[in-house]
Amino acid sequence: MIAIATSPEIDALLAVGAPVAIGVSGGKDSQAATLAAFAHLDRIGHRGPRVLIHSDLGSVEWSDSLPVCERLAAHLGVELIVVRRAAGDLMDRWESRWASSVRRYANLETVTLVLPWSTPSMRFCTSELKTHVIAAELKRRFKGRPFVNITGIRRQESAARARGSVSSPDSSGKFWSWRLISDWSVDQVFDRIATDGLLPHEAYSRGMSRVSCRFCIMSNEADLKTAAAAPESHDLYRRMVGLEIASTFAFQGSRWLGDIAPHLLDDRQRAGLAEAKKRAAVRVSAESQITKDMLYVKGWPTRMLTDAEASILAGVRQIVSRAIGFVADYLDVAGIHRRYAELMALAAAKGGAA
Repeated sequence: MIAIATSPEIDALLAVGAPVAIGVSGGKDSQAATLAAFAHLDRIGHRGPRVLIHSDLGSVEWSDSLPVCERLAAHLGVELIVVRRAAGDLMDRWESRWASSVRRYANLETVTLVLPWSTPSMRFCTSELKTHVIAAELKRRFKGRPFVNITGIRRQESAARARGSVSSPDSSGKFWSWRLISDWSVDQVFDRIATDGLLPHEAYSRGMSRVSCRFCIMSNEADLKTAAAAPESHDLYRRMVGLEIASTFAFQGSRWLGDIAPHLLDDRQRAGLAEAKKRAAVRVSAESQITKDMLYVKGWPTRMLTDAEASILAGVRQIVSRAIGFVADYLDVAGIHRRYAELMALAAAKGGAA
């Protein structure tokens, strides 16, 4: 039996029968964490309720992800709760974020265009579509009762996770997060799944090193190519490349998803991707003229621009809006000054001024 990690706080909660919820994605780590957790809970005589919970991210999910969770729940004889973001799936979120970015830029509510994609430092894909919806459902389910939320996070996965603790309280004080397989290796994870006679997600057999979204912001190039090779991924791939083309923002910083499997694109999309890269270079060059002091703070300007700065910003906005292909307001010095004055007055009225 592979040892798990625990803490006095978790032990105390389990001893009084606190409910236990385990977040499952279909990936190997959450699968192994679930099996290890149930074995441990049975061993200590835990009497509280137990549930599995899966946040379905929609079109970006592998087709085997939910079935893996369903098979795991059936194996353990436990309820599987499936939750979804009410406002749409992750692809919807990326597309709506881009539409919002264009609207805000056109109305000078932001100084630079905002990319549509989540990033390693801005993982709203996890916070909005997983953490928030899962926590909300569990707080509703276990209203008034402190509970334990188990995740399959391991220290070996990244430098940031290597520094993480075994357990931590939620900021709301409603539950504790427990990362009981923090110190496990990849081999131990797969061994634990095999011990119960279960199979891991089928994407691992295709060569994926990690399974989350089919095309993940954290994926390496090999995983992106493996995902693109799966027929089930082709429609999503073209849709995502379409957003790269429309926005001129590569999916992973400087790595364009469209370069991963260009043979899956038609001639129009291949030409559009080549043009998008040129338009991206124009956007980056233009926005490089904007100094840090000209940027908004928490969404608001903190001072009026000088005439010289307003002239720079007006020129940049002309270039960027023309390159991306939309109509923006406030394209001259007078318009920039007028809009800044309006925004600063609004900020002051709302208490948003620095």
